[in-house]
Amino acid sequence: MASQIKGPAIFLAQFLGDSAPFDTLENITRWAAGLGYKGVQIPTDAGRIFDVELAGESQDYCDEVKGVCAEAGVEITELSVHIHGQLVAVNPAYDLAFDAFAPAHLHGKPAERQAWAVDRCKMAAKASQRLGLANAVGFTGALAFPYLYPWPQRPEGLVEAAFAELGARWQPILDVFAENGVRLGFEIHPGEDVFDGATWEMFLDAVGGHEAAGINYDPSHFVLQQLDYLAFIDLYHDRINAFHVKDAEFNPDGRQGVYSGYQPWAKRAGRFRSLGDGQVDFGAIFSKLTQYGYASWAVLEWECCIKSPDQGAAEGAPFIDAHLIEPATRAFDDFAGAARDAGQIKRMLGL
Repeated sequence: MASQIKGPAIFLAQFLGDSAPFDTLENITRWAAGLGYKGVQIPTDAGRIFDVELAGESQDYCDEVKGVCAEAGVEITELSVHIHGQLVAVNPAYDLAFDAFAPAHLHGKPAERQAWAVDRCKMAAKASQRLGLANAVGFTGALAFPYLYPWPQRPEGLVEAAFAELGARWQPILDVFAENGVRLGFEIHPGEDVFDGATWEMFLDAVGGHEAAGINYDPSHFVLQQLDYLAFIDLYHDRINAFHVKDAEFNPDGRQGVYSGYQPWAKRAGRFRSLGDGQVDFGAIFSKLTQYGYASWAVLEWECCIKSPDQGAAEGAPFIDAHLIEPATRAFDDFAGAARDAGQIKRMLGL
């Protein structure tokens, strides 16, 4: 019997480059398959391997993309709209930094940049449908995050106004995802307005509990916040539709804690690690997700400041494969059971 969780798969964003095998869809999918991956998650902003605009309009192009992946021996797990989603909501404090995520003709034009990003997210919904995908993943963007730990105090109503606006921007995008039968899993991530369970609930309220709003579960971001990543699954498992398998560690000391003192990644108290090198209890995570019926992909997202990407990718596939669980089909103590006897039950209860 196979695991209900599909995998192993790999998010391609961190591996793309100008040199083979990371330069084309044909090359990178063969590379992934050669390492033992069965699925690839494709970023919609990576024009060198995927044209989201064309994919949103052309079934022939989507069939071609699927064919390339199938020939390499992998499936497409989800499309990632992380970068386009980020640009749906950008606080002015981040304008200059996030201009780099948009075409040059949109730099310095936040309204036009946002409209472009919204359009790309909607294209991704249509492309997902054409590719036969049930799920996509991405970010919410951030309007309120610069005021997370404010001094002077933020004015009353600022957070409420930010989430109302966030909901207004995402509602029509989620409508397009719903029309195409696709659920968009938002990665719960510091730097986004939706970074923990409380903010997820605020966002879900802001979009009216939208059926297309899901969660891309990534425990590494919870380790760095010191949030209970197992209890999170208990609370929100019904919305988890995607899973980034990423490790992390948190080692506070007398110099720094959660905020990590503006240090580079290698010197932070909280840092991302390659699978198995951090503190995440993946055995417990895979068990809980299996228990709650999660049946989509387990996707490696590699972001380690110590180990090379080549080694991290090579180790990732067997690590995920070793954690996949074949669900039980019967209770372990069925052998000791007996046929139902109504009379016996009454006698045992003294009735």
